[in-house]
Amino acid sequence: MISLFDLFKIGIGPSSSHTVGPMRAARRFLQHLETQAAIERLQVTLYGSLAWTASGHATDKAVILGLAGETPETIDPDAANRIVENVTAHRRLSLGDHSLSFDPATDIVLDKVSVPPVHPNTLQFEAFSSDGSLIAQSRFCSVGGGFIVPEVHTEGASYALPDMPLDFSSGQELLNRTTESGLDISQVVLINESALRPVHQIETYLDKIIDIMMACIERGLCETGTLPGRLKVNRRAAKLHQRLTERSLQNDRPAHEVMDWVSLFAIAVNEENAAGGRVVTAPTNGAAGVIPAVLRYYRDFCPGSSQQGMRDFLLTAAAIGGLFKLNASISGAEVGCQGEVGVASSMAAAGLAAALGANPLQIENAAEIGMEHHLGMTCDPVAGLVQIPCIERNAFGAIKAINAASLAMHGDGAHHVSLDQVIRTMAETGRDMNHRYKETSLGGLAVNFPEC
Repeated sequence: MISLFDLFKIGIGPSSSHTVGPMRAARRFLQHLETQAAIERLQVTLYGSLAWTASGHATDKAVILGLAGETPETIDPDAANRIVENVTAHRRLSLGDHSLSFDPATDIVLDKVSVPPVHPNTLQFEAFSSDGSLIAQSRFCSVGGGFIVPEVHTEGASYALPDMPLDFSSGQELLNRTTESGLDISQVVLINESALRPVHQIETYLDKIIDIMMACIERGLCETGTLPGRLKVNRRAAKLHQRLTERSLQNDRPAHEVMDWVSLFAIAVNEENAAGGRVVTAPTNGAAGVIPAVLRYYRDFCPGSSQQGMRDFLLTAAAIGGLFKLNASISGAEVGCQGEVGVASSMAAAGLAAALGANPLQIENAAEIGMEHHLGMTCDPVAGLVQIPCIERNAFGAIKAINAASLAMHGDGAHHVSLDQVIRTMAETGRDMNHRYKETSLGGLAVNFPEC
């Protein structure tokens, strides 16, 4: 089982694997150096997907922020650009009391030729002394959702917690734990989490995650203007919100109105993510809008919704996301967008079903349906930006999640394809997928969209 504290991270956009992960890796590299005073030069090399989409995914910006000592959880999104602009303008980097030369234009190297041996999201840090000798070198893999692992440990790496009272590593084991204990999935997860920290800390963190998700929606509903990057994509959420609000006052309203609101919530979050705002990785930044949109749907449109229901939603979603992380991947650079929006939709479907009172079999079915209809989805961001098709894709992932939960709850939980089988299929599909469709912007819409 993977902790919800690891799965739901607080960070900034636009990407968990390309922004949050590299920022954490840069800061960890400096923290693990025995001495910083002897360093006169730093060089960072980005490989694979990180190199191909460095600017669009703000990986170069993230590396600078990490080297400056910032963390995704605490960085002020409004201050981030000022820090990067200061380093770029003065070509200097401060390491505590020590200052050294650092020119992002030359000291951040984009290696688009070398093939990383372990993971497509690989970055290398090197520290040199005044005479040019190498003091330290570290290589990290950013494996999705903000998780980072030293490259030498990535093969066979485990992200799981220590043995838990009701441990599980597959969908079937999770169902077995609910049968044996008589508990629902959210209670199983809570018991396991409470083996590490008091229940009140878990509930406080869940409430914090909910608050940040809702605040992100609210900010997205108000912000206007153009998203960063050469596509010059206009924000749509504020205008769409105004139109839906006006329509809600009319007597003649379409039956599908609720779908428009769900889409709006997801779009609002992902426009914030694209702008580098504060979001919750759920399980990634590129898919950060799905779970908040469905959670907001539960809060605003489902009779009987409650704060405890939202907690149960996230606890259940964490169980499902952890299974995908353990047994497949949540990295778009590894398995395509099925590992991002697909996993988020599966998590949201399970979470909504749980909040609405579904039994464990129905919840497992909802999660399976949510992923089954995202299998094979590519990750082909236009211009390397997490905007087209990523923003709208979150809206469709949220709608699919609600549909999956509804279909599952109309049944008794019996179904032919299990969650474990669909997770295994997703992993196999990702391995078979051509690398051009895995967050490199070398295929699909990224090459067929005419930029003006």
